Amino acid sequence: MSEEEVRLAAGDVELTIRPGNGCRVASLRVGGDELLRQGERYGSFPMVPWCGRTAGGTFLNGATRHSLPVDAPPHAIHGTGRGAAWRTVRADKAEAAFTYDLTDPWPYPGRVTQEFELTDASLTMRLGVETYGDSFPAQAGWHPWFRRVIGGSAIEIAFTPEWQEERGDDHIPTGRRIEPRPGPWDDCFGMPDGVDVTLTWPERLELKVTSRTPWVVVYDEQEAAVCVEPQSGPPNGLNTAPRLVTPIDPLEIASTWTWRRLATGEEGRTGAA
Repeated sequence: MSEEEVRLAAGDVELTIRPGNGCRVASLRVGGDELLRQGERYGSFPMVPWCGRTAGGTFLNGATRHSLPVDAPPHAIHGTGRGAAWRTVRADKAEAAFTYDLTDPWPYPGRVTQEFELTDASLTMRLGVETYGDSFPAQAGWHPWFRRVIGGSAIEIAFTPEWQEERGDDHIPTGRRIEPRPGPWDDCFGMPDGVDVTLTWPERLELKVTSRTPWVVVYDEQEAAVCVEPQSGPPNGLNTAPRLVTPIDPLEIASTWTWRRLATGEEGRTGAA
């Protein structure tokens, strides 16, 4: 794995990306506060060309059945992008773009592009999936691990989904939509007007996760972190809600995180974590 890092900055905000480790955001620091859980498997990684679990590690494209690596038995999870070495296409002070080619074990040739745009109050991320030949179903999304506690302040989650996907014992949605239930969650929710989730570390920081995509997975069963995952379809969506990538219609999604400081008794200034 390449140790190359790409660092972006805007004001007192610093973003570190590791193209060689699945084009993962390794760090996002706002005013000295690290917002993401640290470690090789944490930070924030792209989920592509599928999101969450694909049941049994198989999917259909028309009448053709394909097998994927079963890395969360008995399912395949989170795509191949998080394990790929991406190429840096450009990297300026506050913007960067990366690509990787879809290849084995994904059965269709294509290209994935991820772009970042940083300001002192926001981070916008974009993912694109295109095919080099045949059409294929695909998904894209992000899996950030936000720290549960920052500077002694514990995270609070606020969102108003229209429905929750009922989850089976195998962690795969059953196909039934139910009334949203209280957490803890490892669940997919529908927000047809677009993802809009607010994370608040009281008296520290407020961060909003937004996206035009109508699906979000919220995972808050870990003590150390909370995940808010905008994605283009639900878990197992390659089978239940396929979105075809064609030569004239790539899959393109975006998500923006915006933040603001909350008063700490020092004119809203956040300090070191």
